[in-house]
Amino acid sequence: MNDHSAGLVTSSCADLLQHYQANDYFFASAEASFLAQGVAGELICNDPSRLHDLPAQAQTLLRQAKRADDAMLIGAIAFGQGRSRLILPQQVQRALGANAMQNTAGKQATLLSSPASNVVNSLPSANQYRRNVALALQHIAAGSMQKVVLARALQVHGEVALRPLLQRLRQANPRAYTFAMALDSKAAGRHFVGASPELLLEKRGHQVFSHPLAGSIPRSADPQEDGRRAENLLRSSKDLREHALVVDAVRQALQPFCRSLHVPNKPSLLATPTMWHLGTHVRGELHDANTSSLSLALALHPTPAVCGHPLRAARDFIAEMEGFERELFAGLVGWCDLHGDGEWAVSLRCAQIDSSCTPPRATLYAGAGVVAGSDPEAEWQETCAKLRTMLLAMGLDGNLAQEQFFKRELQALQVAA
Repeated sequence: MNDHSAGLVTSSCADLLQHYQANDYFFASAEASFLAQGVAGELICNDPSRLHDLPAQAQTLLRQAKRADDAMLIGAIAFGQGRSRLILPQQVQRALGANAMQNTAGKQATLLSSPASNVVNSLPSANQYRRNVALALQHIAAGSMQKVVLARALQVHGEVALRPLLQRLRQANPRAYTFAMALDSKAAGRHFVGASPELLLEKRGHQVFSHPLAGSIPRSADPQEDGRRAENLLRSSKDLREHALVVDAVRQALQPFCRSLHVPNKPSLLATPTMWHLGTHVRGELHDANTSSLSLALALHPTPAVCGHPLRAARDFIAEMEGFERELFAGLVGWCDLHGDGEWAVSLRCAQIDSSCTPPRATLYAGAGVVAGSDPEAEWQETCAKLRTMLLAMGLDGNLAQEQFFKRELQALQVAA
């Protein structure tokens, strides 16, 4: 095995990103940032039923590192079917804390090698997505589900400049969990990139933290309207019910591992540049400090925030109706070390960047939770707002991109009629 060095500490996240190259691994939170380079070892899992073997395998791989006490694994776990991958880097550079980012990429410049008009496809279409939501509401009314999260994928043609994209994502929301993961060290050109607002699990010694999000509304450019939306979200019975499902699932999953667990009675607001979210800060003290953050994260995954409740019914509905494979979207991204410490974010506000295909493309993802009282049009609009995180970071006008879909799909309906 190659030498592993994880002890380098640099001054800032911005410094790390200046050194980022394609096929590197990058993860940044408010606590710390990591730039990992080279692959000294890796774990691959293509079978979701075998994911719970990964923590023991991870411990074995970490112990084999030449500097095991300073070693870490970094990578991504799939939502369901898909390729989960953790790598032991040859070298890791670190920066502590959330650092302000300068606008090195320029706000208006497009980071694609082709224009915004090359937004080519929505999977499913706008009208099919609304029909999926309506059908989900029928299942919920019949009692087979309480919640299901329905997602969509947006394909954009063009070569993406990865480093400026990461810089923009970090600049727009330095409190987000910003990440870039190479999908295969042997086949260059495929990356998973994003800036998630949601912490699934952080573990430090005996302490464990989770910040589940559920219940959302798009932000408004008008400050007064934006404030009204935030207050309405806090009072929304529909969104509070949706949020309670997720918090209860997190509580039930963590309780067996914890000697104490604090779960606030009411959620608080989390603001991102495009969305308001309901969030609950959960914290606990573990029975055993050696419990791995990866074990805890997999015990939580997937929560009703990205799948639904009951889990099996929601998963079956997603597989039947969504129309595409999520792969790493709504999975996990993060890191862990030999002591079990680590951070795992839910992989949201993200895109799979593929420069190896012809033409090169980016596939963006967003989802919305459907519960009793949901409205198909409102859920569609929520996915549009969530997609804007990546569209704007790429230099595309998110609203214009969505207008193109509405116009094209209306024309298709008129032709069909």
